[in-house]
Amino acid sequence: MKIPAAREAIAAAIDAAHEAKAEPPRPHMGASTLGHHCDRWLWLSFRWAVQPEFPGRIRRLFRRGQREEETVIDDLRAIGCEISQDESQQHRVVFGSHVSGSIDGIIESGLPGAENTRHVLEIKTHSRKSFDALKDGVEKAKPEHWAQMQVYMRGTGIERALYVAVCKDDDRYHIERIAYDADAAEAIVERGQRLALSERMPEPCPGGSPDWYQCRFCDAHDFCWDTRTTIHVNCRTCAHVTPLADSTWHCARHDAGGIPVEFQRDGCDCHVLHPDLVPWPLRDSSNPHVAVYEIEGKPVQNGEPDAHVFGSKEILANPKACANADDLDRDIRATFGARVVR
Repeated sequence: MKIPAAREAIAAAIDAAHEAKAEPPRPHMGASTLGHHCDRWLWLSFRWAVQPEFPGRIRRLFRRGQREEETVIDDLRAIGCEISQDESQQHRVVFGSHVSGSIDGIIESGLPGAENTRHVLEIKTHSRKSFDALKDGVEKAKPEHWAQMQVYMRGTGIERALYVAVCKDDDRYHIERIAYDADAAEAIVERGQRLALSERMPEPCPGGSPDWYQCRFCDAHDFCWDTRTTIHVNCRTCAHVTPLADSTWHCARHDAGGIPVEFQRDGCDCHVLHPDLVPWPLRDSSNPHVAVYEIEGKPVQNGEPDAHVFGSKEILANPKACANADDLDRDIRATFGARVVR
């Protein structure tokens, strides 16, 4: 007798397990992102103001891509390549001002046709459509990948990169040697450093619109073209915090530098929403630790919560309730420490 399986339930449980293991956003401005076409997206991503949420199936695809790296490296070694990998962070490139990245590997020697030339190794997996576009070359088809390799070459002093793309549908290889472009690499790194250190949100990319395909599929689409409101409360979405050129963060509220990354992820109760991350006009405030936003035509104080001041999570949960709080609400807040939660 065949035992029936709850196929949908099993698959859903597997995907849920992957979603539960979702990694937090990276603390640095990664080299893999620097070729992105939009300054605003880079800034929002680095500030943890927009955080993509991937379903379990997509996370399993990410896992497949990571595992493919070892397969590709085994194939390259089989044809005589000597490859060193990042087992002890020796292949991490750091440029300062929060910009850094990690390399898949370095081909030290043995690449057929260029046996004595060192290459930065970059490995990517593609869908069939994405893979077929590589016939025009990686610089045109995947400019983010090309930019990533330029940054890695600048960071290592190696003047060649090997791009190895694998088609997930039929296991085809696209292999391309990339030459170092010093001017382009410098400009890419400088762009990342400028955006990482910027205290204000950049304008969206030129030509952007809600229906443009690059905006339509962007993680920041709703923020840019609809809500203009972050949903994340952490140190990097706080108006008190400033990124510094030594790749640390400084908090003006507590006059503290070197805020640990793990603390940044949740921040503290003194959080004040960055004015570029909410749609409400900012009014003058007599308290340097409290912002005053105009919500529904009324002043709403934002800072460490008390009877009259609303915390950032409260305002994001229900801005209307915060704007329309009355004396009774304030008495309850003062007496019982009540807070707006929805």
